[in-house]
Amino acid sequence: MSDLVSLVGAGPGDPELLTVKAVRALAEADLVLYDALVAPEILALAGTAQRFSVGKRCGRPAIRQESIHALLIRAARRGKRVVRLKGGDPFVFGRGGEEALALAAAGISFEVVPGLTNAVVAPALAGIPVTHRGLASAFVVVSGHDEAAFRPLLEGLAPASATVVVLMGLASRARLAELLIGGGWSSATPAAIVLGAGTAQAHTWQGTLAGLASAELAQAAGLPGTLVIGAVVTLADVISRRVAKGRATDAFEEPIHARG
Repeated sequence: MSDLVSLVGAGPGDPELLTVKAVRALAEADLVLYDALVAPEILALAGTAQRFSVGKRCGRPAIRQESIHALLIRAARRGKRVVRLKGGDPFVFGRGGEEALALAAAGISFEVVPGLTNAVVAPALAGIPVTHRGLASAFVVVSGHDEAAFRPLLEGLAPASATVVVLMGLASRARLAELLIGGGWSSATPAAIVLGAGTAQAHTWQGTLAGLASAELAQAAGLPGTLVIGAVVTLADVISRRVAKGRATDAFEEPIHARG
């Protein structure tokens, strides 16, 4: 590994969904700076490397992004091989671009190792294709973390014109539903919440757009959640059974569907 820093995507949580390059980077690392939701099984692939959590969780104290930049730069200048390990993909709502720019400005050699993003993988593991002929020819991905960011896009999206995928949107699901329904989307539009995709705790709530706000998420604690809104959700009942039965491991359990 010639680059001193690797910005690595850890995918949704299942170690088998890591890229070969990500596994190699972890094996060769001296230091791993990892996000809060990275699975322990993935961290274990780093062997004897030092590991330091720099994850951010909503409503909890967190290390500043500028401090993460400083850690990456300082370790690289000391000759350490550093892996910045992020859930999903580094460049999909992961602030990987900011870290890449900081490294470039400091003259640090780095590489980007893409990972599978939950925007596509979480729905897929729950049996939901984000596009499907006759149901959805496009999909949009938004972060539910900041209404100022997602509201203009959702307000301008024609009803049922695309599958809507929301990352980090559990806390704002009521407002998301309100905006879409206010924009002309049917309250009966199929919707799903995929929790812990790619882990043994995987669970799927399935219902309607109107039911998102009151969805029972007793299993949500500590799990990443992905919202999926659109007609493609109706395919989950058939596809998820085949996905679950066809897997060679028990890392993903058959989704539990609760109508809402």
